[in-house]
Amino acid sequence: MRSRFYSAWRGALGLGLLAGLSLTACNRSGQGDSAGNNPDSLAAGNKPAPIDTLKLKRLALQRDSLRADSIARKNGQLPGAVLPGHRIVAFYGNIRSKGMGILGREPKEQMMRKFDKVLAEWQAADPSLPVMPCLHSVTITAQGAAGADGKYRLMNSKSTIEETRAWAKEKNAILFMDVQVGLSDLEHELPKLAEYMKDPTIHLGIDPEFAMQTKKVRPGKKIGTYDAKDVNYAINFLARIVSENHLPPKMLMVHRFTKGMVTNYKNIKLDPRVQVIMDMDGWGDPVLKKDSYKAYIQKEPVQYTGFKLFYEYDPKRPPHHMMTPKEVLTELTPVPLYVQYQ
Repeated sequence: MRSRFYSAWRGALGLGLLAGLSLTACNRSGQGDSAGNNPDSLAAGNKPAPIDTLKLKRLALQRDSLRADSIARKNGQLPGAVLPGHRIVAFYGNIRSKGMGILGREPKEQMMRKFDKVLAEWQAADPSLPVMPCLHSVTITAQGAAGADGKYRLMNSKSTIEETRAWAKEKNAILFMDVQVGLSDLEHELPKLAEYMKDPTIHLGIDPEFAMQTKKVRPGKKIGTYDAKDVNYAINFLARIVSENHLPPKMLMVHRFTKGMVTNYKNIKLDPRVQVIMDMDGWGDPVLKKDSYKAYIQKEPVQYTGFKLFYEYDPKRPPHHMMTPKEVLTELTPVPLYVQYQ
């Protein structure tokens, strides 16, 4: 049986290794201090060489990276890492759209009551691992219209982003900001989220399905793709923010439901400052969902794994049904540490 897993995009279309810097204290020539501090030199009117602050910053980041590697080798993870000590349970969508997922489909209070029930079900199904609530918001959304620059994507307004953040804080939940680049690319889109990523409770999702630069068609016409180099760009983007702002590790979630959506996975370079989750994002018959998880997540492992459940599409053709927490825990290997509801 051939899998026909397509995410619900139609709703979306509506909206040097250096441990430290050492400076020579003296030139050991018997002529006084180093050249920059020689009294005769200063008297002659020479000015000290200007400090290259950008170089110092790069060296500091290299030092932080080496320290991160050292800690990770010793302890397995950096302080403050969410995984593997929690299971993330997320509601996905956009608070301004009924068609993109459960996050915006129902009135807020009704949705939050459903979320509480799901969180309790997961905690009961596996009491050994604390559940981490999460709102996963599509923040840069693929579009059916090209827009002024022809890139087929649109970023949420600041007010929408801030309201979504408020919902997450109200729930004591982490927030993932998801990116669908359309005919743009991560190099142009991720910097738009840099300020938000300075919040230790905010993490990043990237969706290859809507990355159309290599396909040269608008989103929805074909399934898009990311290569390992794209994933590595996102990892490095987050790692820099972690070091510059002294944050605990960030998480990067990558959607996937076909082989071609992520290419050259073996070339993905992990960094202890970023925890990578590969999320099986297909909908339909549980048998096919499990087959896809085995083919694209289990057989091509990166770091941590995720699994997506669809309220509308998984049970669309009886006797299909949306898998229960118990089924996910007992029928998937490895057991996912990230579970998303759309």
